[in-house]
Amino acid sequence: MLVLLPPSEGKAPSGRGAPLKPESLSLPGLAAAREAVLTELVELCAGDEDKAREVLGLSEGLRGEVAKNAELRTAGARPAGEIYTGVLYDALGLASLDASAKRRAARSLLVFSGLWGAVRVTDRIPSYRCSMGVKLPGLGALGAHWRTPMASVLPEAAGDGLVLDLRSAAYAAAWKPKGEVAGRTASVRVLHAPTRKVVSHFNKATKGRIVRSLLTAGAAPKGPAELVEVLRDLGYVVEAAAPAKAGQAWSLDVLVSEVH
Repeated sequence: MLVLLPPSEGKAPSGRGAPLKPESLSLPGLAAAREAVLTELVELCAGDEDKAREVLGLSEGLRGEVAKNAELRTAGARPAGEIYTGVLYDALGLASLDASAKRRAARSLLVFSGLWGAVRVTDRIPSYRCSMGVKLPGLGALGAHWRTPMASVLPEAAGDGLVLDLRSAAYAAAWKPKGEVAGRTASVRVLHAPTRKVVSHFNKATKGRIVRSLLTAGAAPKGPAELVEVLRDLGYVVEAAAPAKAGQAWSLDVLVSEVH
């Protein structure tokens, strides 16, 4: 099973570990695309601060993020699972998983990123600020920048098992499963049952809890239909829609009655 996650907007500090080693990151087929983004982002943020803030869409209160980006090559690095914070990652609670569940997380979780493309939670990265919606002056829109390398690398990473897609729209645009891979992909929404609307906070929290439940249970559903049964056994209310034709992903709605 491969679980596709969005990053968090907010991130923990880099810490005092050894600096980034780009060659050590998972999915080495993304290395050239990563280097291109990293080089331009560092140069942008080492120059005109106001221009960098405008490009990155940062408020005055986030001015310090520009300086942080300028030092990405020398800043301390930590496992990505420690860098990403926020509602989804708080609910996932990687640090409190038992040893077996942590090993499953290391194998199955893939976090998408405007800067790195995608990383595993064990990959060591510095704290940064660069969303997938950014349009860099030289490279252009990052969503488009990542599509070609992702198209060649991600199908191999997906293997022959289930792909559980929990990404937000901006990150989903960087790689859309196609063909046979799409047929074993399940895209999940979380809806407030009484209103049938997506509410951001509990959407993220519920997705984090779903991943934690699967990791803790040691569940390994082989495809979307089996995933539906596993989630129901774990206590989730799930509505599923099989694709109308081959080469399309399954759509799963997880219904939550209380906002928390």
